[in-house]
Amino acid sequence: MALVGRPNVGKSTLFNRLTKSRDAIVADFAGLTRDRHYGNGKQGKHEFIVIDTGGFEPEASSGIYKEMAKQTRQAVAESDVVIFVVDARGGISGQDHDIAKYLRRLGKPCVLVANKAEGMLEGVQLVDFYELGMGEVHPVSAAHGQGIRSLIDRALAPFGSLNEEDVSEDQPGIIKLAVAGRPNVGKSTLINVWLGEERLVAFDLPGTTRDAISVPFERNGQKFELIDTAGLRRRGQVFEAIEKFSVVKTLQAIESAHVVLLLIDATQGVTDQDAHIAGYILENGRAVVLAINKWDAVDEYQRELVKRSIETRLAFLKFANLHLISAQKRQGLGPLWGSISQAYKAATCKMSTPVLTRLLLESVQFQSPKRAGMFRPKLRYAHQGGMNPPVIVIHGNSLEHVTEAYKRFLEGRFRKEFDLAGTPLRIEMKTASNPFADKPD
Repeated sequence: MALVGRPNVGKSTLFNRLTKSRDAIVADFAGLTRDRHYGNGKQGKHEFIVIDTGGFEPEASSGIYKEMAKQTRQAVAESDVVIFVVDARGGISGQDHDIAKYLRRLGKPCVLVANKAEGMLEGVQLVDFYELGMGEVHPVSAAHGQGIRSLIDRALAPFGSLNEEDVSEDQPGIIKLAVAGRPNVGKSTLINVWLGEERLVAFDLPGTTRDAISVPFERNGQKFELIDTAGLRRRGQVFEAIEKFSVVKTLQAIESAHVVLLLIDATQGVTDQDAHIAGYILENGRAVVLAINKWDAVDEYQRELVKRSIETRLAFLKFANLHLISAQKRQGLGPLWGSISQAYKAATCKMSTPVLTRLLLESVQFQSPKRAGMFRPKLRYAHQGGMNPPVIVIHGNSLEHVTEAYKRFLEGRFRKEFDLAGTPLRIEMKTASNPFADKPD
């Protein structure tokens, strides 16, 4: 079911209520939602998909509103039933008439919903909405949860009941791929190219994407969940409350993803903000793939500058594969999937204790850790302590004296043995306690 209506009538609030989530950003701000936003809902044995859309202006002919209208039309075309949301307190408007005219022309099943109707007398205040010619008016309050159950029953009534077999289908493992970067770097354009449709609003305006939009995708039998995130600015440049919510949603998307594709704008080079985003990805232990977008738009001199800045400013992401692409011209996109799959495989790699211990002892024999005073750290055995990111726990004596340089040496040996490209690797040292420490001499 698609939620359609003019701006600020409460479509995103109703979306959150129907899906029992807080996935859509909600604020008293017109035009907040811009992309199609999908969510799953369930009532009893009935499962359904809800599509949140931006404020619909059927007659919009230019700018961001034209792109938003295109997204809404696509959502209506995909849906089996349309939920036409109006503002019970704001009353009927000319834009409501335009939307009703468009929906009547389509002839698709439609339910007229008057939102924000808490405490109102149905027969008096809602009578004006019948002139839209959309049939019975269903008063609800998305914010207070009033009338939601009857709305779902009304919307799903034409489709009968679902069998239990239909809703208990096994789902294979899904890789969550978040596309992150600064504003206007081409994140939405890249996802649209992958999907082969204008699924997300891609517009030459920084901050077009405001929510973290999740899109299902399948390639070569592997299912993905593509997450388009809002561009992250420097903290001092975030002024609007809406953008602060967008930043939170983006950071949450990075935390929940299996792999993050970090896009960098070749025309602007690697900035401090790119380094901050990369640092946040690394801090959360996410597998990462680097991609320099708009590579076709720069000359050889600028290309060389970008490559050097990556080597210096993003040196801590040496383990990540780098790709030079142009999303708009569809150049260099094929190899990206190989690196994404490799990064996910490395992040979820299982390492056996015997192999880790053997590799550890071989490394110590090749190069011993530096002596600290009278003692030299003694590394005895290793085992895996976690995945995504991989964690290797090393046990022994006096391990608090192992230097960072020696840890990097061990990390290189482990990475080469298990082909851990694209994922951070954490090494933890655990020193065995002295059983005689508390006993008298």
